[in-house]
Amino acid sequence: MQVSRRGLLAGAAVGGGLLVAWSLAPRSFENPLAPGEGEFAVDAWLKIAADGVVTVAVPQLEMGQGVTTLLPQIVAMEMGADWRQVAVEPAPVSGAYANVPLAAEWAPLWQPLIPPLMDDADDLLLRNWAQDERFSVTAGGTTLAAYERSCRDAGAAARAMLAQAAAERWDVPWEQCRAENGVIYHDDRAASFADLALEAARFDAPDPPPLLTRPPAEAPALPGIATADIPPRFPRLDLPSKVDGSHVFAGDVRLPGMVFAAIRHGPRDKSELLEFDPALASRVRGLIQLVRSKRWLAAIADNWWAAEQALLAISPRFAVERPVNSASIDNALESAVTDGPATVFEKRGNGIEGYTPTMARRYDIAPGVHGTIETTSATARLLDGTLELWLPTQAPEAARKAAARALGISASKVVLYPVAAGGSFDRRLESEIAIEAALLAREAERPVQLTWSRWQEHVASLPRPPAAGLMAAQTDNEGNIRTLRARVASPPTMREFGQRLFENTVTWAAIDNLEGEADSFAVSGLAGPYGVANLSVEHAPVTIMLPTAQMRGQADGYNCFIRESFIDELAQEHEREPISYRIAMLGQDAGMADVLQRAARLASWDGGRPGSGQGVACHRMQLGEAVGRIAVVAQASAGEGGVRARRLYCCADIGRVVNRDLALQQIEGGLLFGLGMALGCATQYTEGLPTSQRLAALAMPTLAQSPQIEIELVESEADPFDPGEIGVPPVAPAIANAFASATGIRLRRLPLLSALP
Repeated sequence: MQVSRRGLLAGAAVGGGLLVAWSLAPRSFENPLAPGEGEFAVDAWLKIAADGVVTVAVPQLEMGQGVTTLLPQIVAMEMGADWRQVAVEPAPVSGAYANVPLAAEWAPLWQPLIPPLMDDADDLLLRNWAQDERFSVTAGGTTLAAYERSCRDAGAAARAMLAQAAAERWDVPWEQCRAENGVIYHDDRAASFADLALEAARFDAPDPPPLLTRPPAEAPALPGIATADIPPRFPRLDLPSKVDGSHVFAGDVRLPGMVFAAIRHGPRDKSELLEFDPALASRVRGLIQLVRSKRWLAAIADNWWAAEQALLAISPRFAVERPVNSASIDNALESAVTDGPATVFEKRGNGIEGYTPTMARRYDIAPGVHGTIETTSATARLLDGTLELWLPTQAPEAARKAAARALGISASKVVLYPVAAGGSFDRRLESEIAIEAALLAREAERPVQLTWSRWQEHVASLPRPPAAGLMAAQTDNEGNIRTLRARVASPPTMREFGQRLFENTVTWAAIDNLEGEADSFAVSGLAGPYGVANLSVEHAPVTIMLPTAQMRGQADGYNCFIRESFIDELAQEHEREPISYRIAMLGQDAGMADVLQRAARLASWDGGRPGSGQGVACHRMQLGEAVGRIAVVAQASAGEGGVRARRLYCCADIGRVVNRDLALQQIEGGLLFGLGMALGCATQYTEGLPTSQRLAALAMPTLAQSPQIEIELVESEADPFDPGEIGVPPVAPAIANAFASATGIRLRRLPLLSALP
């Protein structure tokens, strides 16, 4: 990207300080960073204080994925900074931090006039839209794609300015100076960043900035050293505060005069609060007031427990216009997957024209619950017409706008202070908590912290969509696939989400608006990496009264289960070894074949023979030019209560590894999340209410039940692929395939426990 001189701004503050920022496009924004003492905030990304501390702005929600380490690391490596002097500052909402790659990925959701012209991250109109909308959403594994280059540019510009200051002092060419560990060197001379900060502010950075030859990267492994024994070169910046308890999550916010609120939501969907008796809560000590909305009832008290007890005493009732029941969901899926109208989103060769399937199988997925440890919470204060929100959100601008609409004020009157989320898994993309907290702050006329109970988390949060998959293939006598049909029936979840996010549409209106309309996101990953000559990938849209939402792993999380289970059944039917059967279809993807073979070696694969308890699955994901590949070998068996996964062996190719430790954490976390979705994290619905009321009811694996995990990362110079999502999809099919080899029982429903006879 060519960046002009005006994209780089630097200045010195009274008392010392240097700030460097790199603007991504010819737009002008108000400074999103408030200057501190001894600093002069000029623009968005990077500042250097007179004591040498480098502060990096992070515009993404920290929810455990390590973004508050990853982006500062990129700056530090490009700049030559001392990691011990790098600090991080959560960035406020600003067009300077537009997530352009995600805007391109989600172009069908925000519906530009000509979507195909707005799905390229390099498109100027797309960039302008993302900046104008302050679109800095944290989702889809887009952090590196969106922000690596701007962080490198800022680091390189700062390094050049510091080198110019040192070169003037020493009377040498600045290009001959080098930066390392917070010091500028030339031969035997050295000067720290702190010594040079004030002088550096007088210089202009070269245009374009002088990037290092090699982009930020770490070796995925070191010869002769186990990966787990390699100390992290860039320890997480958020780790010390999380260990000592000082890290601020949503529930940690405290304001003068603050009160606490609990809430009761009606069943899904379109419920209304009926009359209730407030006298039932009159004996609850600490209760301040009740706040009634059309679709919920909240209690405000001087402590949260009192508020919750007041609602328990009242036990408010709701009228539900169209209650959700699992039986009606199952009936809708059954009708759609077999003969409902569908849209073909991918076709190769002749598609399914004239084919006669030799094998067909049906797979089912129950609604999935996010299962975050931290329930939904937010704090709001309305003072002199300005609303302040302390909120962990993946979509900050959408939350600001939603709260502003609820109060009838301008979004410019809403100030959002980002706080960390204790796990999100895409749960924090929704904005309902911002609306509720804003309304409660108005009614209470004082700061209010609203926290949902676990039961309300299950009632009001939106689950992963239920789905039914139909896989059918025409094969030759040796089992080679000639034609493959992949059909999934599910709600148009992402399009519903798009209406909620971009248009502030209520859940039932989004469902009604999209009745009968297919969703390209619903078939994500269904085709897989295989080079089948004739292929048809179809989505059969299903209208159910259950609003659904995105979840970590996206639709790939269950589409991989559908596809890889079917591939395994085909291999078994034709007595083909499962890995070689897959590799035979990967002539166009040597990288995936390599990942499969590496995973097999890691697991001492014995061919997946009957009784072995081994199963395999692989998956490929892509964002722009970046491609991620993963293969998982599971060892599983029948255990107490159902399926027991004992070991997971994983090989992943995520391109250039920027931070090895974070990559391993994210892939391992994805594997464990996938394990939870494979064995539990689901619910049924009765009269609009989920049957799983507590965290324990989700049957998530405990530490003692978690398998041994081994991960190998492939060394690569390809564009980096975010490791946060890719670990989820292959776990469930690998375990199901392993269970089939161990017991002879084929499980075709998620969660797998629900499929046991």
